[in-house]
Amino acid sequence: MRTLETSHPPSYYIPPDDATMALLRRSTHRSFCEWKGDAVYYDLVLDGETLRDIAWSYPAPTRAFAALRDHLAFYAAPFDVCTVDGEMVVPQPGGFYGGWITADLAGPFKGVPGSRYW
Repeated sequence: MRTLETSHPPSYYIPPDDATMALLRRSTHRSFCEWKGDAVYYDLVLDGETLRDIAWSYPAPTRAFAALRDHLAFYAAPFDVCTVDGEMVVPQPGGFYGGWITADLAGPFKGVPGSRYW
C-alpha cells in the first residue's frame, strides 16, 4: 500500500507478514504525524550490524489511516539498493521523510533546503 502526501513522493507500507520481523528490533525513537498519529520505529539487525531507525509503523493510527495499522514503511537511504517495479529509487531528501522517488515523479519534494514550513 502506498500513501501520498502534499509535496511528498510516496511511502510504501507493507504488512508485517511480508517482512522478516526477526531482523527488526523496536527502537526507542518515536514521532507524531498530525494526520496518522504516533509512529514507532525499528532498527534492522543483520550480521552483527545495526541500522538504526530504518522503518516506522503506526500501531494505533487515526481512523482515516486505519489501513496502515502495524504496516511497515522503510527509508530507502540506508540501503544499497531499493527498487519499485525494477526501477532504482532515489530517497526523499532531508533524512526525516521516507518517500521513494522514481522517474515518473516531479518535485520539488519536502526535505530540500528551505522546505521546512511548506
